Formats: sequence, structure tokens, C-alpha cells
Amino acid sequence: MTGAASGLASGIAAGLARDGFARVAITWRESSPEETLARIRAAGATASATQIDFLAEQHEIERALELCVSEHGPFDTLVHAVGPLRFAPLERAEGDAFRAMFDGNVRSALLAARAVLPAMRAAGFGRIVAFGMNGSAQAGAAPGLGLHAAAKSALVSLLRTLAVEVAGSGITVNAVEPGDIREKTLERAEARKRPAANPVGRAGSYEDVLDAVRFFVAPERDFITGVVLPVTGGLQGPHERNIPG
Repeated sequence: MTGAASGLASGIAAGLARDGFARVAITWRESSPEETLARIRAAGATASATQIDFLAEQHEIERALELCVSEHGPFDTLVHAVGPLRFAPLERAEGDAFRAMFDGNVRSALLAARAVLPAMRAAGFGRIVAFGMNGSAQAGAAPGLGLHAAAKSALVSLLRTLAVEVAGSGITVNAVEPGDIREKTLERAEARKRPAANPVGRAGSYEDVLDAVRFFVAPERDFITGVVLPVTGGLQGPHERNIPG
């Protein structure tokens, strides 16, 4: 699982280990992966971590991914959680922000998928799941998040195309759109006690997103591919800020 040293992905990686994944490999960039590795091992799985900067030069990323696959693979499941976010009106967004949004969200997913696809094709089985953002499947307006939203919509298009291209090899490709989940380590039991500005009325948790990932990566889910599943508490897009009570 990429980008799993912290945030939602950390809890999801540990959750998949509890579900029975015997080996869970994660990537990290800056935050120490030790806490996530400990959670994975506590769940009974073998854990490993590879440092990969998905904003580096392409050949560096490909080399790091190749090393990860050769040392810790082959992998039949990829959950890609890398995806930087920056706030800025479009007219004030700098060039480095454009590169970070598209390289970090779109190129990263393509390179990660390319690294694991050969083994998946050889096995005749694979599951790929990546994270969009609320509303990315509709390519809607997202004031202040324009570059991020554009990159996530491009990612959804890329995933849907990849889903069609690899469908005959027993590989599914899907996306999850997490909503406005402010506390990334919050468990569902606690989230249910906290109000939030969405139609359901309570905060989201990493376990809510984990449920969607579980659905897509299940071995029996071979007929569902190219799908985008929002996990948003009913929010319909990033432009929604005020929900009538």
C-alpha cells in the first residue's frame, strides 16, 4: 500500500492485515513508517516499508518500485493512497503546484500500477484501488482546490481506461472517493459520536474508507471494475460546505 506511513492509509493497511493479508508492504516518503509497520505486525502479517518519493524523477521512482516488488513481492493487490493536496485559487497557483498535483496524483498511480501489473497478469488475478476525491468522477468545480480536483478527475479517467485494458487478465481497477474526513486516525465508534457537516451528520473514519477498499479487493469481486465509490456521508461534491439541518 502506497503512502501508508500515516493518515487514512495507515489504518487501512493495518485493517487489511487483520483481514488476512499475510504480507503487507507499504511505501513512505517523509513520515516514519514504524507505527504503521507495528500495527501491521500486531495484526499477524509480515510488514515491510520502502521509501519512495513519488514527486522525484520518473526513473528514480521506477527504480524504487522495481526494488520494492523484487524484495517484497510479487503483489496481487495494490492500494494506492499517494496523492498530495494543495489549496490555492487557480490564478495564483504556481508551476510547482501543477507538477505536484499531477505527478503526485496521476503519474504516481500509473507508475505504481505498471510495477505490479506483470505479476498480476502472470497470476491471472489482481486488484488495484486508488483514491480520488469527493466529486472527482463528475469533474465538478472545486474552488480553492482546482489543481487537486483536476488531477483527481484525470486519475479517475486513467483508472477507468486501465480497468478496460486489463479486464481480460483477471484484474480489476477501481477508485474510492473519501469525503471530508478531518481526523484520519479516528475509529468509527468514536466518529459516530462527533457531528459533521454532511447529510449523515457524523464524522467519517478510516474504517469507513477501509470498508470500501475491502469490497473492491475481495477475490470474489471479479465482475466489478472501473467503478468509483464515494465514501462521503452523503456529500455530493467538494463545493458543498453548508448542509441544511
